[in-house]
Amino acid sequence: MTSPAGSAGTIAERIAEAASGIAGVAGLHGGAFGEVATYLPGRRIEGVRLTDRLCEVHIVVLIPADLPAVAEAVRAQVAPLVEVPVQVTVEDVRVGGREGAES
Repeated sequence: MTSPAGSAGTIAERIAEAASGIAGVAGLHGGAFGEVATYLPGRRIEGVRLTDRLCEVHIVVLIPADLPAVAEAVRAQVAPLVEVPVQVTVEDVRVGGREGAES
C-alpha cells in the first residue's frame, strides 16, 4: 500500500483481528510457502497481504462450517477497514478448536 509502514501495520493488525474474530475461523494462514504476509520492521502478520489494488486474507476454517459463508463473513468484516477489494481464500480446514489449541 502507499501508506507509511506504521499505518499499513496498524491496518494489517486490524484486519487480522477482525478476520480471526469471525465464528468458524480457526486462524490465519501464510500460504504454501509463508508468502502471504504483511512485512513490517522486525515482524510480519501472516495471512494478510495488502497492496494498492487488493487486500488478501487467507484463513483456516473450522469444520463443519459453511466455507463460503465464513469467507463472506470475513470479507464483510474486513471490507470497511480498507479502500480496495477484499479477497478471502480458505487455505485449510481444521476439526476442533482454534489454531494452536489442543483438540
